[in-house]
Amino acid sequence: MGVSRHGDHLIKVTRLGAVNAYLVEDEDGLTIVDTAVPGSARAIVAAAEDARGEVRRIALTHAHGDHVGSLAELHKQLPEAEVLISARDARFLRGDRSLDPDEPQAKLRGSYTEVDVEPTRLLEPGDRVGSLEVVASPGHTPGHVAFLDTRDRTLIAGDAYQTLGGIAVSGKIRPLFPLVAIATWHKPTALESGRRLRALDPSRLAVGHGRVIESPAADMDRAIADAS
Repeated sequence: MGVSRHGDHLIKVTRLGAVNAYLVEDEDGLTIVDTAVPGSARAIVAAAEDARGEVRRIALTHAHGDHVGSLAELHKQLPEAEVLISARDARFLRGDRSLDPDEPQAKLRGSYTEVDVEPTRLLEPGDRVGSLEVVASPGHTPGHVAFLDTRDRTLIAGDAYQTLGGIAVSGKIRPLFPLVAIATWHKPTALESGRRLRALDPSRLAVGHGRVIESPAADMDRAIADAS
């Protein structure tokens, strides 16, 4: 387990050297963003205890197994915490892998994991999760979302970007870590989401796989140009 602090509110918990979950400190306690691979609950809870905050919410960027893998275990340990996911990706937790008629009819990719946990709240763009604003960022999955901290503009981007193996928009292969690209549902949509997230002008970019980047504008611009 690796734990690191970034800015005033963000704690990164890294499992297996490659998969990140995050803790966001808020006035009323902590929000967990993503739950990493199965077996990560102990590390996440330990980081929360070290931060001396009560976990109020578990928010998910999307429904792939390396992001919801420890959801059931965390829910068991933290039954009072809200469980939040986009309305679209919530269907994957129930095993529904159908596409809507107005969505690109591309093959779903990646490990969608059924989880026997009922979300407390289904998220829509613009919703608030503590100090975090929900931002639509589909492409990696149909209902992928990112979270923008309205206090300092930290962007928790899930798999809309990666920095492991080099910065990239979801769908662009990085040979040193190709899994994010391989698991991307629709690359054109992912690229458009990459542009939308860049337009938010975040102060910090935190991703599901790789390091946190401070002042990421130039890096994001390079990733978008590389994928275009």
